[in-house]
Parts: sequence; structure tokens; C-alpha cells
Amino acid sequence: MAKINLHDKLESQIPGLREDLRALAKAQGTAVVSEVTVNQVLGGMRGVKAMLCDTSVVDPDKGLIIRGIPIGKLADRIPEEIYYLLLTGEIPGADALADLQSELKKRAAIPSYVWDVLKAMPEDSHPMTMFDTAILVMERESVFRRRYAEGMHKDEYWEAALEDSLNLIAKLPAMAAGIYRMHTGKGKPIASDPKLDWGGDFAHMLGIPDPAGQFANLIRLYLTLHCDHEGGNVSAFTCHTVGSALSDPYYAVSAGLNGLAGPLHGLANQECLHFVLEMHTKFNGVPSDKDLRDFAWHRLNEGHVVPGYGHAVLRVTDPRFTAFHDFGARVCPDEEIFRIVDSIFRIVPGVLREQGKAKDPWPNVDAISGSLLYHFGLTEFDFYTVLFGVSRALGMCSQLIINRALGTPITRPKSVSTEWLKNTVSAAHHAA
Repeated sequence: MAKINLHDKLESQIPGLREDLRALAKAQGTAVVSEVTVNQVLGGMRGVKAMLCDTSVVDPDKGLIIRGIPIGKLADRIPEEIYYLLLTGEIPGADALADLQSELKKRAAIPSYVWDVLKAMPEDSHPMTMFDTAILVMERESVFRRRYAEGMHKDEYWEAALEDSLNLIAKLPAMAAGIYRMHTGKGKPIASDPKLDWGGDFAHMLGIPDPAGQFANLIRLYLTLHCDHEGGNVSAFTCHTVGSALSDPYYAVSAGLNGLAGPLHGLANQECLHFVLEMHTKFNGVPSDKDLRDFAWHRLNEGHVVPGYGHAVLRVTDPRFTAFHDFGARVCPDEEIFRIVDSIFRIVPGVLREQGKAKDPWPNVDAISGSLLYHFGLTEFDFYTVLFGVSRALGMCSQLIINRALGTPITRPKSVSTEWLKNTVSAAHHAA
């Protein structure tokens, strides 16, 4: 197979990346970079610095940063550009972008057996289950698995991972859109339009009426904003862990999506939208500022949170929220659901600051993303995690390729028993 521009770019970068890590390990391999508290051991390892991820970081005061570029400055970029950026650290030029788009189009056809399997599933199967199953069914296509069985050298692992990732990413929009139409009973899958970009074609295949093209713009924005979020979130870390065993990208991405399906990870935008719709129903439209403030206080006094407000890392308004808010203000400023979201943004942070319990009173991306999807008629909440998964696959695949290029070892943290933890802490206390 002829090499593509993305392949050539990575091939030129990888030797230097490998040498940098070897030199770092040789010079500073015993340096301590993190201490772990009992609370972190008991609290899901939150905040423990123990893995590499160069595709993105989340800064408490700046939000998501992709390869050194704040996500807010990438809001006008399309997903293909983001994928190239995640992998190489550079935004592609026109020729490189066109080459990548052409390569994805060549790989986009979905094997007929995938549709046969999906049609054989129970009608009430969750769309995320269908999505994950379709990816696993295609594992038989894995270039990595075949080449590993043939004895490829470890320095070539990244090339096979890149091939699998390109094949997978190319197929995700048609696969997800077809699942949406099957699950909702809206008809057969819609054929791809070869003239459209990756995100625009996804919107086209969903079949949502879009006379002004703004739904396609929203999908492009959604796929860009949700592309990656460091390496320690459940989906990325699960994908990383499975991939570290040299399981191919089909297995690893599927595993990551299973984590994304969990209520504490990928369902947050649904909960936020439920909250907004509850208010819309309760007040028969957009509540007054006083009604909204009273409603928020009532919820807090009952021991509930305000969905979408607060973040485990951020201490500012999520820049992804800002990008979506700017989009809504341009496209649907008078729509009642958006007006409620806007009102919550004006009122709730003040309420949370007055309450004094929230470390971060500002909105995250989930506070608005579902409301915009709902506005355009994508009202099937259980599909939202699939949409999230299509986007997050960009980051998961990028991290997989880089880890195979760097020879990242298998993930194997040391676990300890509760008795060991008690005894160790007690001994340290008495020694002090």
C-alpha cells in the first residue's frame, strides 16, 4: 500500500520522539514526579500523575489544550484537521488535508456482514451496544493482528495501528448514522455523499432535516470539541490499557467505548438536557430569573447538584461550553431551550458561589451540547453517547498510534490490600 502524507509525517517524527524518551529515562529515570495519598488510592487515583499523553492536556485555568492550542481556537476547524493535529502536533495544510480526506473516503465502505449482525440484534438493543458490537465484528479486518501474527518488528507496530485506525475512523460516521436510523425506525441507512467532509457527511447520513446547513455545522463543531480529553478519563484510559497489551485498535477502541457508555462518563449531557426540559415544562417556557434562582436553590437544598456545573479539573467556564454557546447565540438565540441554557449560565454560578460548596461554579460542555442537538431534532437521548464516541475515537486512536510508536509498555499498576494500606499508614504515623 502506498504511503500517505500522514504516514510520512509520522515516520519523520517518530525517531526523534523515541530518542527524547530514551534520553529522559537515562538522565532522569529515578526522579519522583508524583506522591500518592490515601484519599487518591481510595478515590479512583484522581490526580495521580502516572502516564504519558501528548495529544492533549486539561489546564484548570485554560481548559482543554490540543497539542499546545486551546480548544477555543480550534472551534472553526473540522475533525479531520483535528485528527492530523492530534497525531502530528501540526494543523495540516491544504494538500495534507485533502490527502487525508481522500484516504478516509477510500476506506469508508462498511462490510455487508456488519449490517447483517446489527439487523440480527434485538430491536430494543441500545444504540451504544450496537455501535460497540459493529466495531468488534470488524476486528477480523485488523491489519495489526494480521501483521503481528506474521512477525512484524515492534518498530512497525505504529504503522499497523495507523492502518487500523484510519480504516476504523473512516467507517464510524456511516456506521453510527446507520445505527441511528435502524434504532429509531427512520428507514434504511443513507448513502455517503463523497463530496462532503467527514463531519458534514455524518450529518447528511443521519437524515436530520437541515435546509440551512447549520445542523452539519453543529456536528462538525461537536466532533471537534469532544475529540480528546487527556489520557486519564475512563474511555481514554481503558483504551490505553487494552491497547498496551497489544490488542489491536478494534479491541481497544471498543473497550474505551464501553467505558464511555457509563452514566458517570458519557451520559452527562443527557442529564443536563433533562434538567433543562424539566424547567421548560415546570414553567411552561422560559422561567424568570427569580423563578430560576429559586428552582436552583430548592434543588441544592434537597441535596442535588445542578447538572453541568462544576468540573473535576477546570476552575473556569469550559471553553467548549463557550464555543457551543457562541454557536447557539448565532443560530438559535430566540429558541426557548437555548434561552433557558443561557439563563442558567447567567444565574446558577452566582447561586453556587453563594452556597459556597462548589469548587468550580462554572459550566462544563455537557451543560449545553445536548440542548443544541435537541434543537435540531436529534431528540433520541440514548444516541448521544454514540455521537460522543464517534468524536472521542479520534483521540483514542491517536493515543494508540503514538503509544505503539513509542513502545509504551503494558499497563500494570501495583494494587495493595486494605490491610496493607492501614498498616503502612499507621507505621508512617507512628514513625513521625
